[in-house]
Amino acid sequence: MSTDEIAQSTPEARLRELLDELPPELAANVFTHSSWTDRRSDSYERLAFLGDSVLALAVTSYLYPSLEADRFGAGELTKIRAQAVSGRSCRDVAQRLGVPARLVAAAPSEASSHVRALVATERVLASVIEAVIGACYLVFGYDQVADAVVEAFAPEIAAALEHPVDFKSALQERLARRGEIVSYAVISEEGPPHDRVFTIAATVDGDEVARGTGRSKKDAEQVAAEAALETLGRPSKA
Repeated sequence: MSTDEIAQSTPEARLRELLDELPPELAANVFTHSSWTDRRSDSYERLAFLGDSVLALAVTSYLYPSLEADRFGAGELTKIRAQAVSGRSCRDVAQRLGVPARLVAAAPSEASSHVRALVATERVLASVIEAVIGACYLVFGYDQVADAVVEAFAPEIAAALEHPVDFKSALQERLARRGEIVSYAVISEEGPPHDRVFTIAATVDGDEVARGTGRSKKDAEQVAAEAALETLGRPSKA
C-alpha cells in the first residue's frame, strides 16, 4: 500500500488496534502523567523514550528504500524525517488516535482542575503517542509496530514530502515578528573526519533554546531550529 492509499484510509486504525490489545497494566502507564503518580517510573516517560527511537527507525526504514538515492541524500532524508516525526506531527497523530480523551479518562480526580489544559499541550500529546509506540513495541515486536506506525504517520510523511519545511527560515520569521534574532554555534564535533556528528545550539538573544545533532552543520542547524520552534511554541511546564 502506498503512502497516498494509506493516507486516504483511516491511517491510525492498526495502531489503535495494537493499543487496545495492550495489557491493562502497561496501558495504564501509557496514559499516566508523571504528576499523577508518586512513582515516576509508573508514568509514560520511559515508554516515550523507547517509542521515540522506534518511531524514528520505522519512518527511516520506510523512507530509505522508497525515495530515489540521487534526489534524496542523507541531508534531505534527515529533513523529511524530522518534519514527519516532529512534535506537531506526533500531536496530530495523537489527536486522531483519541489520546486527549483517553488521558482525561485516566486522570485522577485531584487532577481534574488542570487535566484538560495539560492534555491539550503538544509536548504531552507527543510524549504519549511515543509511549503508545514504545509499549506496543514491547508487546508485539518491531515488525508489527513499524507497519502500524508508518500507516499512522502516513499523512505527516506525505506532507513532509510534498511541502517540506525549512525550519531555520520558519524560526527566523517567527522571531522577527518579536524583534528577536537567532544564532547557531557548534557545541561539539564527534567521530572520524569521514563520519562527523555535529551538535549545534540555537541561541535567541543570548539564551540557548534548543540543540540539534546531524552529520553536517546544516543538518544539525535544521534539527536545532525545529526543536526551538517546538520549545518556543509550548508552555514552560507540561
